[in-house]
Amino acid sequence: MKKPNLANYQKAYQTFSWEKAEKEFKEKFKAIKSNKVALYWENSNGDKKKYTFKEFFLLSNKFANVLRERGVKKGNRVFFFLPRIPAVYFGLLGTLKIGAVGGTLFPAFGTQALYDRLKNSGTEVLVTNRELYQRVKKIKKSLPKLKKILFADQLPKLLDQASEKLETVKTKPTDPALMLYTSATGNTPVCGIVIPHKALVQQYFTAKWILDLHKNDVYWCTADPGWVTGVVYGILAPWMLGVSQVVFEGRFSAEKWYSLLEKYKINVLYTAPTALRMLQIEEEAASKFDFSSLRHICSVGEALPPDSISWTQKIFALPVYDTWWQTETGAMMIANYRCLKIKPGSMGKPVPGIKAVIVNNKGKILPANKEGNLAFKPGWPSMMIDVWKNKKRYQSYFAHHWYLSGDRAYQDKDGYFWFIGRADDVIKTSGERVGPFEVESVLVSHPAITEACVIGKPDKLRGQIIKAFLVLKANKKGSEEFKEEIKAFVKKQLAGHAYPREIEFVASLPRNPSGKVVRRLLKAK
Repeated sequence: MKKPNLANYQKAYQTFSWEKAEKEFKEKFKAIKSNKVALYWENSNGDKKKYTFKEFFLLSNKFANVLRERGVKKGNRVFFFLPRIPAVYFGLLGTLKIGAVGGTLFPAFGTQALYDRLKNSGTEVLVTNRELYQRVKKIKKSLPKLKKILFADQLPKLLDQASEKLETVKTKPTDPALMLYTSATGNTPVCGIVIPHKALVQQYFTAKWILDLHKNDVYWCTADPGWVTGVVYGILAPWMLGVSQVVFEGRFSAEKWYSLLEKYKINVLYTAPTALRMLQIEEEAASKFDFSSLRHICSVGEALPPDSISWTQKIFALPVYDTWWQTETGAMMIANYRCLKIKPGSMGKPVPGIKAVIVNNKGKILPANKEGNLAFKPGWPSMMIDVWKNKKRYQSYFAHHWYLSGDRAYQDKDGYFWFIGRADDVIKTSGERVGPFEVESVLVSHPAITEACVIGKPDKLRGQIIKAFLVLKANKKGSEEFKEEIKAFVKKQLAGHAYPREIEFVASLPRNPSGKVVRRLLKAK
């Protein structure tokens, strides 16, 4: 392992420019067409497949031609609602090659979550499978712009018939490449974050610097491609660097995860603190396996507690390096680096080329150790260029010449940033962001519920859990059986992680004079 060297970071930070980085990226990056393995894929049934870079290059060309044959043009939206199967990976690459805008949907989404995203995006083409389509089928009539459905079991035949030759569409750096959804607060259940093509520059360099990916590495990003991490650092960035990666389609099992680390001789692991805590619960299983190939671990999705660093040191003989970024930022912004000393619990330091500060509500930069709003100077390559059909929401991120992240934090005298909490009410549970409005909308659609308010409650395993306060109709009484009914109801509509694990029945909700529910009183309770 490299020894911490502050001078390396300081030099890079002081001399770096995105203009030079873009030039280097254009000179070095070429589509990789070798017979080296790009993807090791495995599912919970024990099925396994390997794909080379050449095979993926040709499959993505063929998929692009399948889309073209169906009238897909530059700027059209193509969404993937699939489990972690290879079609998501070569399909998204093929989508980008013809200038279409790619989007992904978490396979656990229920009908309401799907409707919100497909309706807002105006998706023209959806790629799914027969099982997941049963959810889409219920809302299809309400999605007039959704003209084409491609099923995963149709793709082999369609790809066989398609040409492997493709003239890639020329795009401008500022043209939209990805539309990825994040939960919002207020009266908008979802936000379609639009990321431009030039984001590839920042995604490439952050994978190189922070994930420390080398060409001969085997890499595993455990994030689902339904989320931004699984797209940026689970599809695009590692393959731009020519790195082989592992994808596992299956439910979490500590023993299975430990076995995959050994089996594929994984060198770099990018995962979430929640996953590390779940591995920690079953750490006795780790003694059966050899992790000597593993040389670097990074985390993402939520604040990394200090005990996770000490635990990975104990089990893997390695620390874990935290990273901070958002769907809206398009790539890593603050991180811990192998050339810097880790301060357990800290977010780390800004990526070279990124100006990060702590500001007050008037945009004034605050001194060291003063809590405020985590903010950034706009203009980095991967910064979102739009919130789809919501200019007001997009503009709300910017004030006093800063991009406001919505996080509260402080910066210490050594330049390290420390996360305190969300400034808004978005709940982070098991590393996933869940908007209260989205959950509340489903809850109040239940015939026995008149009012609902959800908050994030601190939880040792998941970071936060969703807790719901419910006002029932007069003729309905709360019970433990009814709580389980409500949980199942929300799971069906949204996703397996987006349901209230705790439910409390109340006579009324606390409100301010304007009639808005005062969440802080419920949180204090």
